[in-house]
Amino acid sequence: MKRLRVLVVEDEPSTRAELAGQLAEQAAVGDVVCADGGSEAVRLLGSGSFDAAFLDIAMPGIDGMDVARVLTRLTDAPAIVFVTAYDNHAVEAFGLGAVDYLLKPFRPERLAEAVARIDHHRSGPASTGEKADDLAVVQVELAGRTVFIRRDDIAYAEAHGDYVRLHIGPESRPPAAHRPGPAGRESVLLRQSLTYLEQVWDAAGFVRAHRSYLVNLAAITELRVTSTAGLVALTGAGEVPVSRRHSRLLRERLLQAARSNDRSRP
Repeated sequence: MKRLRVLVVEDEPSTRAELAGQLAEQAAVGDVVCADGGSEAVRLLGSGSFDAAFLDIAMPGIDGMDVARVLTRLTDAPAIVFVTAYDNHAVEAFGLGAVDYLLKPFRPERLAEAVARIDHHRSGPASTGEKADDLAVVQVELAGRTVFIRRDDIAYAEAHGDYVRLHIGPESRPPAAHRPGPAGRESVLLRQSLTYLEQVWDAAGFVRAHRSYLVNLAAITELRVTSTAGLVALTGAGEVPVSRRHSRLLRERLLQAARSNDRSRP
């Protein structure tokens, strides 16, 4: 596979040079092109194609979010990675389809992880079977311990800054003395993006319910309209908000799952 052509958009000269230099050291990266702001980035996008764009958010004029919205309209859109000092834009970032969200300052290995995600995003899983099996068991580090959690035990996933918070169904929670964290904890953090999980867990029955929520169809017990939150999906691990944009697909997937269960019964 050819090496990545990357666009770096950052208005701070020293930060721009440092990021470009670190990217150039990545084996998967070939050409690195820099823009000092959103306007120059849009100009460069019109003069050539890129495999990935690393975007600062807080920039004068056209900011990183504006550039990302331009990217999403391209036929062959590059993978988007936001690089920012602020974590309050994460939900919007992943709503725009970002592959990753790096918080400054970041470690070199964290940048390497983002590049690996870009490579995975660009190549895509080889088959539906491989896609369903990817991350069938997730590994998290908690208080010096490694904890393994089965994907099927997760009721829903929630975007949480640079991580995803995995909410575990009550029937799958270990006894309090063995839970991953303080007694009573019912969720864990995974360093991963919600967009990536949506891609690799789609075939396993996980569906986007909201720009910041992914829900396991098997964990849904009821869809309910509330006076405060609107439409929500009820699971044993809690309520999941369902946006109008995603409600139709969620209902269709639930119906498909119900029909499949009926056919599988003796």
